[in-house]
Amino acid sequence: MAVDVKVPSVGESVKEGMIHRWHVKSGDYVARDQVLVELETDKATVEVVAEAAGVVTLGRKQGDTVAVGEVIASIDTSAAKPAGGAPAAAPAPAVAAPAAPAAPVPAPAASRVDAAQTMSPAVRRIVAETGIDPASVEGTGRGGRLTKGDVLAATAGGAQATAPAAPAKAPSAQFAPAARPPGKRTERREPMSMLRRRIAERLVEAQSTAAILTTFNEIDMSAVMALRGQYKDTFKEKYGVSLGFMGIFVKAVIEALKAFPAINGWIEGNEIVYHDYYDIGVAVSGDRGLVVPVVRDADHLSIAGTEAAIGAYAKRARDGKITVDELTGGTFTVSNGGVFGSLMSTPILNPPQSGILGMHKIQERPVVVNGQIVIRPMMYVALSYDHRIVDGREAVQFLVKVKECVEDPARILLGV
Repeated sequence: MAVDVKVPSVGESVKEGMIHRWHVKSGDYVARDQVLVELETDKATVEVVAEAAGVVTLGRKQGDTVAVGEVIASIDTSAAKPAGGAPAAAPAPAVAAPAAPAAPVPAPAASRVDAAQTMSPAVRRIVAETGIDPASVEGTGRGGRLTKGDVLAATAGGAQATAPAAPAKAPSAQFAPAARPPGKRTERREPMSMLRRRIAERLVEAQSTAAILTTFNEIDMSAVMALRGQYKDTFKEKYGVSLGFMGIFVKAVIEALKAFPAINGWIEGNEIVYHDYYDIGVAVSGDRGLVVPVVRDADHLSIAGTEAAIGAYAKRARDGKITVDELTGGTFTVSNGGVFGSLMSTPILNPPQSGILGMHKIQERPVVVNGQIVIRPMMYVALSYDHRIVDGREAVQFLVKVKECVEDPARILLGV
């Protein structure tokens, strides 16, 4: 009896996926619930497991795009399990040793001389610069013509004949790039992953459907860094997670969203949808790109709970275990480009959301405090927003509110 392995439905909006990696090969004996293949959709990577034990036969190869419900493999459940728990490897067919290539037959001297007389201008220039005798070099080009590679190879191999020294190069020629050895100009083509395709589509969608503007501010991180330095060990010991900056920023964002609710909403047709909950998307990096899992009801979580949720998502992203449900929704997004060294950037909206906060690298800079120039750890922050629903005044005040909460974390505790 054969059991079909089909592409599962992983979400209402997901219609197809791409075979990212097979964990088995045709002829393998697989156990029930064993992972067979990883499917990459535009939202998440999904593992497909065997519904029965037996010998598997693959129907599609890695990199193929497959539709939901399509049969991609079959399992023969009537096949007996091989001794030792694994299929016996078929003996490799005997392959005769390849014959040694025949030695190339040198071209007649006359043809080499003829080839020298039909050199291209580029080859003539190299011959003139190196002083090599073109008649002493065997041409590999069409009709026995010399190529630049022939001359360079002969020069490198010490085949240069005695000749007058090459004329001095002009000053500009001293900085010209060296001639590229033959066969080094390579390129390759790879199919775009489903995730990358979706990211590309959404970026274009955001640019074409929303009126995106960005406003900037800077935050003195001294208070947060002092707080973190004082309590990070106790925090880790009590909650089992590290005290980072993301938890504090998410809390600061929620306070700002409460003050400016339009930034927590979006446009649907001719209506504005205001959300009275705070599902905050946090951009995390995985092996296959940036994904934005959503911390649900983040206003009901403590800083420790927020850090734990973000840490769990980051691990799942690295392992390719993020699910579609975990990436769906979100009323606002926070992205930290500073972990990659970005000093300033303009984040792009995650449709249909109306706002995204970009965090950046903390860098010590001279600033004026109470009339004195001091060195402080500063971070630029950016708010990109949809100007159709958010006015510039609201956007600026939102960012000022985030700045106040981060520079004075007691405001988060007191809600002021």
